[in-house]
Amino acid sequence: MAHAPVYIVHLSCNDALEKVREARDRGLPVHAETCPQYLYLSLENFEVPGFEGAKYVFTPPLREKWHQQKLWEGLKNDLEVVSTDHCPFCFKEQKELGKDDFTKIPNGGPGIEHRLSLVYSGGVGGGRFSVNRFVELVSTTPARLFGLYPRKGTVAVGSDADLVLFDPQRRETISAAGQHTKCDYNLYEGTEVVGAPELVLLRGQVLVENGELAASPGVGRFVRRARFGGRLAPEGAAVAT
Repeated sequence: MAHAPVYIVHLSCNDALEKVREARDRGLPVHAETCPQYLYLSLENFEVPGFEGAKYVFTPPLREKWHQQKLWEGLKNDLEVVSTDHCPFCFKEQKELGKDDFTKIPNGGPGIEHRLSLVYSGGVGGGRFSVNRFVELVSTTPARLFGLYPRKGTVAVGSDADLVLFDPQRRETISAAGQHTKCDYNLYEGTEVVGAPELVLLRGQVLVENGELAASPGVGRFVRRARFGGRLAPEGAAVAT
């Protein structure tokens, strides 16, 4: 009996990771991702003065710190993608909506801008997995799972020239002051990372160079894709890139 593939988003703890391993060991088509916040942050981040802890309100919630190492280990085999759940609510006037009522705190946090550096620094820089595995996690596997491969996710004749020139030696300290989003805080404030993008190309067009946006409005296109896992989609199915 064939089983439909299942994709688990935002896996945040070892308990869930063990269930994914059990399912995969049984041959079930189970796929799972984690996010940088669960690799770098923990319950300890709530131990801040005043209302600052509202910055870390997202779903699933943060876990005890020991789960971080388990998730890093999971990225070697069982976790296949690192996403971000990027929700750049500002602290002022947005997160602050919940000052008198926790349920009114907007759920989510910023993160997409530093995803590559955080995964590379903690994974490759931390000696946890290879550069090839890094590319699989942030590019090739997502493209395969969501029906965009080989147009996306690989450097090959006939594929889109979507390229990132990445400096593996570049060192940076993440801060809200140095980010490009309008969000007024950064979840990883003060975190030192090694490795950062230098040049970003979309279909051969320069989008970002030396940390500055060079893209013009309207360069995005709809791309016809296959169904989840690579099966062909019906005519008209598309995703934005």
